[in-house]
Amino acid sequence: MAIRGIREYDGKKLMASTINRYSIDGVNVHSNYVLIGPDTEMDTLVASEPWLKTTKLVAKPDMLFGKRGKNNLLKLDATWEEAKAWIKEKMAGETTIGSISGKLTHFLVEPFIPHKEEYYIAIRSFRDEDVLYFSLAGGINVEENWDKVKEIKIPVMKDGVITSAKDVCVKSSLPLQGEELEKVGNFINALYRFFVDQGFDYLEINPFAFVDGKVIPLDLVAKLDDTAAFENLDTWGRDYEFPMAFGKKLSPEEARIKDLDAKTGASLKLTILNPDGKIWPMVAGGGASVIYADTVSDMGYINELGMYGEYSGNPNEELTYQYAATVMDLMTRSGEKKALLIGGGIANFTDVALTFKGIIKAVEEYADRLKKAKVQIFVRRGGPNYQQGLVWMKELGERVGIPVTVYGPETHMTKIVPMGIEYING
Repeated sequence: MAIRGIREYDGKKLMASTINRYSIDGVNVHSNYVLIGPDTEMDTLVASEPWLKTTKLVAKPDMLFGKRGKNNLLKLDATWEEAKAWIKEKMAGETTIGSISGKLTHFLVEPFIPHKEEYYIAIRSFRDEDVLYFSLAGGINVEENWDKVKEIKIPVMKDGVITSAKDVCVKSSLPLQGEELEKVGNFINALYRFFVDQGFDYLEINPFAFVDGKVIPLDLVAKLDDTAAFENLDTWGRDYEFPMAFGKKLSPEEARIKDLDAKTGASLKLTILNPDGKIWPMVAGGGASVIYADTVSDMGYINELGMYGEYSGNPNEELTYQYAATVMDLMTRSGEKKALLIGGGIANFTDVALTFKGIIKAVEEYADRLKKAKVQIFVRRGGPNYQQGLVWMKELGERVGIPVTVYGPETHMTKIVPMGIEYING
């Protein structure tokens, strides 16, 4: 699992439903937002969202790309009929943003808010600190006016103690006065607590406005750490959508794994990074997949990563076989001298031996191609029945003539990463 972008609609709805719980003095964000997709019945939408008929509107694509104003992709101060016609027109053709072309399929509709000043706020997470960026000169030209952006750094640890978001107050650092300082400061304090508690990695509101004593977020970009999903079922929901970026199309193999994933309670994920890469981490567990990818990156071999993905949640033998066979098919199509890292932590309930049966079946099927590509297999695994699984993997290597190195939980989880890198460089 990883840091993943979410729709502006989802970010604003999440903020509207939860931010007040993080405010001492009360912060309210309106919840009048509608997401329109290819299957939305726009003609009947007013029945459930009557405000669409009673206020002027903003319509814009909601597909994980920015600079919509600069690309003439905002419909402002529109009636519902005007917004519908504009959305239908934009959906009908193909749109190019920079060098990327694709269909516009999802749109956000919200109330149009007349305003004068535009402010900028963004929060980013780094290893040792969170950084909050604030400017009185927000809007489409914020990058050109970056010298006006104030940075407020919040350490993750202070005096050996984890910094508590509820104890952080940035109000005194803002270049504001009076009611504006009070209202905007309270909003940003609550926003930071919301950011930390809800598992955000990046959150940008550009711009937000201060109108009639209220803070109004106008444009939002956000990324969530999807490993925090289980902590936020009450706010994210069980089926939180992480859409693909505009213009991205799944390869047949990625689509196949996504289809398998949708049919099981287990988790199967696959993103192809470099089809010619020499390091292919087939990792059990979302957290472990991040650790393995980070380790490869830290060692300077990010460009050699063939894929990013995971299999977890106790997939059965057949599902594991299908996943492993897809990975082995991809990695043996070109080049040679590659490392297959079958890694993972110590499973809680996944039957390691059972999943290894599926992997063994795939190795046997692709043995000739694996040998031709000079693939070596490095295994590190722990959990229920891991001893039997490791014995089977070692016997597999001897039987099919492919070097297989195996380690259990007594060995550090990422030890096989430098071993794989040493092999591809040898």
